Amino acid sequence: RNFRCDCGNSKFKNLQCKLLPEKGKVNSGNKYNDNFYGLYCTCKRPYPDPEDEIPDEMIQCIVCEDWFHGRHLGAVPPESGDFHEMVCQACMNHCHFLWAYASQLAVPPLTKVNSLEDEGIVLKVEESEEQKKEIKKESGVEHQDPKEEKQLEQLNEPSTSSGSACPEVKCTFFSELHVVPKSEEPVCKLKELQSKPFVKKDTATFWPSNWRSKLCTCEDCLKMYSELEVQFLTDECDTVLAYENKGTSDQETERRDPLMDTLNSMNRVQQVELICEYNDLKTELTDYLRRFADEGTVVKREDIQHFFEEFQSRKRRRTNRMQYYCS
Repeated sequence: RNFRCDCGNSKFKNLQCKLLPEKGKVNSGNKYNDNFYGLYCTCKRPYPDPEDEIPDEMIQCIVCEDWFHGRHLGAVPPESGDFHEMVCQACMNHCHFLWAYASQLAVPPLTKVNSLEDEGIVLKVEESEEQKKEIKKESGVEHQDPKEEKQLEQLNEPSTSSGSACPEVKCTFFSELHVVPKSEEPVCKLKELQSKPFVKKDTATFWPSNWRSKLCTCEDCLKMYSELEVQFLTDECDTVLAYENKGTSDQETERRDPLMDTLNSMNRVQQVELICEYNDLKTELTDYLRRFADEGTVVKREDIQHFFEEFQSRKRRRTNRMQYYCS
């Protein structure tokens, strides 16, 4: 993500970088971890591994950028088309706030039905929901609370306006009621999610394509991202999908013919004129260079400049002597 070449810094004292000559002596963004030595995953094995007889797909973590075997993630990964990005176990422990988002956004892994651990987790969640219901009952709130609240609001409504303007004020009043709670709610999405029950597991997590846009970008969260050095999580251009799209567009650009792009942007008359000029240039340049090939001499910069000066001179003479128009 932040990798830069080491040429020209303290590792190569007598070599200057031709790409970024002004770079510092040390590239702090470079990580010389196990990947640097060709070892990956928690098993610290090379890829491809000649001793590994188990066919297994490797998945890259978007935080640490290490590659992991699917069987070493603590959970069975979903189908490859069901998720776009993965955060490994270690990075989930490092970025602990992601567990609050995982309960709402993450793609659930493929788990076995007879897994006692998973069953325990499900029961825990169900119990927490039941506890919430019990709390509501103890506070005297029934299932029809929203309707009762509206009735109470309607009873309190006349104190804010006269009875003649009741219908209009009613709409205004209720619209304000929908706005005021939002302003009173915490602006931080993370705090709102953390106030609800969620489960932490010692597993990797799998995320859909648009999950980064759902992360909170309030001042406190941005500060937290900076402290954890994961500011890139809020960058949509940092996603795997963005890199894939960029690579595809770059390949299409490389395969594209500049001459054909230029022709397609012109009208019919301009296309004919350009093709004629191109053919004339190609013929005269081929004849001019053939003389050097026959004589076995080197083509110098001055020779090329002389050719184009003569070519432009002949072109001007032809243009001045004869003009043609297409109707």
